[in-house]
Parts: sequence; structure tokens; C-alpha cells
Amino acid sequence: MGFNCGIVGLPNVGKSTLFNALTATIQAQAANYPFCTIEPNTGRVAVPDERLNTLASLAKSEEIVPTYIEFVDIAGLVKGASCGEGLGNQFLGQIREVDAICHVVRCFEDEDITHVEGHVDAIRDAEIIETELMISDLESVEKRIENLKKRSQNIDNSLKNQLEVLSLAQETLSKGEPLRKLLIPTELKKDFSNLKLLSSKPVLFICNVDEESASTGNFFSEKLSIMANEKDAKSVIVSAAIEAEVAQLNNQDQLEFLHGLGLSETGLSRVIQMGYKLLDLITFLTAGPKESRAWTIPRGTLAPDAAGTIHSDFKKGFISAETISYNDYISNGGEQKARENGKMRLEGKDYVIRDGDVVLFRFNV
Repeated sequence: MGFNCGIVGLPNVGKSTLFNALTATIQAQAANYPFCTIEPNTGRVAVPDERLNTLASLAKSEEIVPTYIEFVDIAGLVKGASCGEGLGNQFLGQIREVDAICHVVRCFEDEDITHVEGHVDAIRDAEIIETELMISDLESVEKRIENLKKRSQNIDNSLKNQLEVLSLAQETLSKGEPLRKLLIPTELKKDFSNLKLLSSKPVLFICNVDEESASTGNFFSEKLSIMANEKDAKSVIVSAAIEAEVAQLNNQDQLEFLHGLGLSETGLSRVIQMGYKLLDLITFLTAGPKESRAWTIPRGTLAPDAAGTIHSDFKKGFISAETISYNDYISNGGEQKARENGKMRLEGKDYVIRDGDVVLFRFNV
């Protein structure tokens, strides 16, 4: 299990270049004109996790299986997309299906690359996309409210909850605020989630800077970072141009190339790390002679639900979770010594899985 992020932004901001670099493919056609991406492109990328290699070495695993993040490259939106401008509602619908939005914003000057708005302004560009998402949401919310009110004589408790959630959303959107800032009462969170409203999704602003600014950022990225904090979003600095070069190198050459630019890791790693924080995800691990494997789950997941990410039968017939923390597994030289030294814990159905837990699920179906 991983998570998927829709890569959005205005045309010519470096979305497809970044997508190609992140997925090390040429699935998306990067070109200097709007709408070069006609269909959404999807790429799966292994999540870097050094713990897996160490775990596999101790467990003498034949195979290492990382968890994955999925990127969906969605064609460039333009001002008026919510009213059908550009490729409009088709792509707003595609955004609706992703877990989070990676919003690529151009934070560099280059006379050779056309800007759809005439000149670079990171805040304006970010607000154009944000506004289009909110307008689309407001139209959707108002239509749903109108339909429910027409059924006012036959509204049950479930529909009352929907109407309450929609009214809260309408109030927030009317103030020009994205729905991710809306505090939803616990009993209404499921109803709110089912609406799949665009501006409720977590947002990561990817500041696409020039190569010289990759390690420090620049004027544009600084302003965008401030905006992200104000809007309950996250931001990360990436140079799509550098990522395109890195994607062509082997691991050792990548490190040397990055160090020469004052960077310690790839933009992909930074995007994934921030994505995990954005969605509040953690990783648990399984290890054995056949394979060592990483699994992604939301923070707060109970042991039976974590077991279900491996196989539905594991959840259905859950008995217990034999759990060793990653640090205990390593410091004791593997599973056997960790067990002998009392570091294995037998956890039940109420146990909340922690990041780095090495788990063996016991089940009976």
C-alpha cells in the first residue's frame, strides 16, 4: 500500500519534466506549450528506506520489496478551468480521485520558456489553481444543497448530516478559504470525506527553482513557503532540471552529483518525506528468508487493519501481532536474538502500529 499524488499546476511550470524525472520514465511528453499532457500519466516510485537493506541483511532475505508512491501527471490547469476553460472539468475530475495534490509552482525566470500568464509570479500562480479548485467545490456544494432541500420532507438522519457538512463547506468556501482548513466534527468526518471535494485534499507546493537555488531556495520559494503555512499546506524546494539529470545516473554518481550542488538527497526523497508528513503516514516492516518488505499505513492504524494491508485473511482471522521495534531488531542482530532478549512483544487487536515496527501477524481463517 502506498499513496497517490496528483501533480498539478499551470502549463509550462515543469510538471511533466518533474514527473519524468521522478518516475525515471518518458511516459509524459515534456514540451514548451500548454496541454502537452492529454491523458493523465501514472508512475509508481519505490520509497527510499535504508532500514529495508539492513533488515534484509540480518534476515538473509532473498528479496527486498519497498512500498510505493504513485504520481499522476495531470494536464496543466488554467484560469477559468472550473468554467470549462482549457481542458477544464475533465482534469478537475481527475484531481478528485487522488489522495493529495502536489502543486508544482514555477519559481524561476527563463525567457526561453513561455509563461501562460506572461511573467513569473509564484503567489499569483498558486492562487489561480487554488481559486479554481474552490470555485469548482462551491458550485458542487451549492448544487447538492439545492437537491437536498428539494427533498426536505424525506430527509433522514444521514441526509441531515450531509446537509450540515455541505452548509459548513459552503460557509468556508464563501469566505475564500480552502476546505482543508475546515474543522469538521468527528461524527461528520465520514460524510465530509465522501464528498471528495477538491480543496479539502492535502496540498504540497513544489517550488520548482533554477539549479543555482536548489539548495537554498530563492525569493519566489520563500514567499510560497509563507503562503503554504498560511493555507495549512506544506512546501518543498525542488529543481526539476536537476532531477532530470539525476534520473540518468546510477546511485553512486547521483550522490557525487548532488554533493557537488550542496544537496544531500534527491528531490524525490524530499517530496516523499513531506508527502508522508502531509498525509500522516508511517511504515511498518516484515522480514523473513523470502523477503523483507515495507508497508505504508496511516498513523494510528490498529494491528488488524495493518494486517489487512498484507492480505484480507490476515485481518479477518487476526490473532496477534508479534512485534519488535526496528532499533531492537538491529541492536540484537536479528529476530532470534531479539526474541531471546525479551524484545518481542505480543500485541493484540487494540495495538496501534508504530513507525518501524517489524511485525509477524498470527491469524487463523
